[in-house]
Amino acid sequence: MARDSHSHRVIQAVAQICRPTRSKNLDRSRQQRGEELLDDYFVHNSAFLDTYFKRRFRMERHLFNKIMIAVCNHDSYFVQKKDACGVMGLFPKQKITVALRMLGYGASADQVDEIAMMGKSTILESLMRFCGVIESIYTA
Repeated sequence: MARDSHSHRVIQAVAQICRPTRSKNLDRSRQQRGEELLDDYFVHNSAFLDTYFKRRFRMERHLFNKIMIAVCNHDSYFVQKKDACGVMGLFPKQKITVALRMLGYGASADQVDEIAMMGKSTILESLMRFCGVIESIYTA
């Protein structure tokens, strides 16, 4: 019996050593970048005029807002909510912006990360969910 517990401990120790370590979370200042995105494009008297919005998003602002409302009503993933620590999550406009930038410009997740300050996994999940929601809303 002592032999079994020793081998069990050895296996656990080896598994602990071989387990890939998770990289440290980066402080992306996501809330600040989300507010900057809103100030740049979405608030009244924004930093960029409608012509810039149309050029960068490849659509009119009212169309973006219509799509955003439809997407948020269809999938609660895009609605801003608090996480387990009580910290506010990403704005819906951040998640939709990264999906549109990837689709519109063929940008990679790393390129979009520099714009939106979101993690790669969040960017990819936003893209996949956005495509699924758009398909289910507009193919009916």
